[in-house]
Amino acid sequence: MADNIHPYQRLQIELADLIEKTAPGDRLPSEPLLAQQMGVSRATLREAMRAFEGQGLIRRRQGIGTFVVGRTSVIESGLEVLQSIETSADSINLKISMGDLRIHQIKADSDLAKELGVDEGSPLVRVERVILGDNRPVAYLIDILPENILTAADLDEGFNGSVLDLLLQRGSPNLLKSYTEINAVAASSEVSRALEIQRGDVMEKFIGWLYAQDGQVVDYSISYFLPGYFRFHVVRRVGSVVKSQK
Repeated sequence: MADNIHPYQRLQIELADLIEKTAPGDRLPSEPLLAQQMGVSRATLREAMRAFEGQGLIRRRQGIGTFVVGRTSVIESGLEVLQSIETSADSINLKISMGDLRIHQIKADSDLAKELGVDEGSPLVRVERVILGDNRPVAYLIDILPENILTAADLDEGFNGSVLDLLLQRGSPNLLKSYTEINAVAASSEVSRALEIQRGDVMEKFIGWLYAQDGQVVDYSISYFLPGYFRFHVVRRVGSVVKSQK
């Protein structure tokens, strides 16, 4: 190995070699032991390991350890058209399923009333679920809808994890568009528990507002995706050059 390689790059090479030699499903040495073996601090080791977790090569489980996972298909989706994870997965023949599902009947506080354009205290339905890919958690989705749009009873039968697909299949209300904000965030304790990762790990977070034809917000959603399992892209039109007037 060349002597001019940066110590951090050397660490990544050594980790890649270790992961390659470890069978899928097997656990890597503990962080303290691995940091000692590689001559780095635990903070440096943890930072380097996050890159491999983002690629879907390892999975860290809080209080249990770090495991090597096999290569998995990546769900790739353009952001120009709103579609569910299930639809994107079907396009690459990737089998996904719904894990934990929680349905809550809640009242709109001031923040949710503003996001959904409803009166404070209005009845809402909050739908939380984990999406599994190859039997591993890959996404944590939260949808909050007015109860006149969706009720807990509507989710009793045949719900596959996609609120969007359910609304489209039902055909009511007529959907118009979605506005989405995208950020990279550190996983909170709630998200880390749901996705079986370390608190503070980097996630892709989508905050979305789904509109009906009449302009009503019918769904306020918060979605968290593991980077190694999703690849999002945008196709953009080239704009014209604006010439200044002389």
